[in-house]
Amino acid sequence: MQTGSIPMTNQRSQGTIEVPAPTAWPIVLAFGVCLLFGGLATNAYVSILGAAAMLAGLVGWFRDVFPREAHESVPVVGEIPTVVTLRPEVAQYHVALPERRAWLPLEIYPVSAGVKGGLAGGAVMAVLAMIYGLLSRHGIWYPINLLSAGFFPQTATETVSELSAFSLRSFIIATVIHLLASLVVGVLYGALLPLIPRRPILLGGLMAPLVWTGLLHSTLAIINPVLNQRVDWFWFVLSQAGFGIVAGVVVSRQERVGTLQGVPLAIRVGIESPGIKKATEEEQHR
Repeated sequence: MQTGSIPMTNQRSQGTIEVPAPTAWPIVLAFGVCLLFGGLATNAYVSILGAAAMLAGLVGWFRDVFPREAHESVPVVGEIPTVVTLRPEVAQYHVALPERRAWLPLEIYPVSAGVKGGLAGGAVMAVLAMIYGLLSRHGIWYPINLLSAGFFPQTATETVSELSAFSLRSFIIATVIHLLASLVVGVLYGALLPLIPRRPILLGGLMAPLVWTGLLHSTLAIINPVLNQRVDWFWFVLSQAGFGIVAGVVVSRQERVGTLQGVPLAIRVGIESPGIKKATEEEQHR
């Protein structure tokens, strides 16, 4: 078979169809774009690597499509395969108003659960930091002074012995920073934990610290240069994992509360509306 004067090289045999051939170049292109823009906030070499990956993705994707799109032959299945599942039943979500769609999650942890988890995780993280100070023979005040070092430019020239000494000012600032960060992350952890379907504590305690450490590793030189020069990344990841696991255990043991699904806006914003509330309760008891 010919189209004009150009012969068709992709011949289709009986019982097969032609589909576009799979290619990984779009992923390479997207990864290169991410590195290109990520290097603007981190390092010029990251942008150079991203530009090279982006160029390779563009060229590779272009060659897969032009001058002729690549195809592959896939056999046609004559009969519909039987769907087999290990779950005989489908889980049904029960909502207050069946005629309305459910907004997942149906239940969430209260803010108090995130606060408790953040305080417990922060305490464990502080203990791990002090253990690092003892094992490194710098003293328990060394990690505390490092945390507050970004607020004092003169600490950039201090020696290890000076950073290992107790400083009331550094202790107060480090305590405030640590408490605020622990509370914020704990509340976020309590909000995100119901959204993780399986093994939430394992994922939140290991994956989140690794992602967070990767982001800090590339930006800490801008945020806190002193801490970036002296941080031990192994202990940093270990302390982050300790925070995530302990906070997850504490949050998961708290009682969940139902979301206000189907409740009118007037009730959700706190406006007194007894007529609307009564009508809503009657609908829920039907």
